[in-house]
Amino acid sequence: MKVQTEPTMDLYFSPMACSMATRIAAYEAGAPMTFIRVDTKARPKRTQDGAPFLAINPMGQVPVLRAEDGELIYENPVILQYVADRFPAASLIAPDGPERRRAQAWLGFVASELHARTFGVLLAASAPEDAKALARASVAERFAVLEAHLAGREFLQDRFGVADAYLFVMLVWARYLEMDSAPYPALSAYRDRLQVRPSVARALGEEFTLFKAAA
Repeated sequence: MKVQTEPTMDLYFSPMACSMATRIAAYEAGAPMTFIRVDTKARPKRTQDGAPFLAINPMGQVPVLRAEDGELIYENPVILQYVADRFPAASLIAPDGPERRRAQAWLGFVASELHARTFGVLLAASAPEDAKALARASVAERFAVLEAHLAGREFLQDRFGVADAYLFVMLVWARYLEMDSAPYPALSAYRDRLQVRPSVARALGEEFTLFKAAA
């Protein structure tokens, strides 16, 4: 007898990339998800089974989420909201109203002010040094905003959400780049709290193991 299995989502990821935020969200929500590794250093980029990744995402970037119905979903903030909405019992984002908009604002902040504007430059080997200097100054300004917001708070909002998962990845990158965390005690404490959260610890451990193996 052929066993019928429920369709799952597929996450195209690269170890320690921003796609780790969706892995965290999946573990937090108990979402059935298959993880398909992308070799972003290969030319052309390929998935772990050798398929051309540009056929999945012409931009060549992770994450990409293939939903249960086959839809391909792009861009980290959109994917994170999809997973949160797909599994509402986990309360990873408010369904509507001001709290939803605040969560979207934080997702936008992380995506634009930290990911694209700063860490995207700092982690790019081809970026000139003067651009990296501007990016470091920008990180300091943005971290100061987060430091003020997180003083006396456990999470960005009232409970752990997808914006926290995304921000955590940026803080892992900051540690990888050996940025000084001393000026940001509240932000550092926030990072350390999240790091021992079961969903976060599991995702980080799995991805770091893969990252080291490929180094």
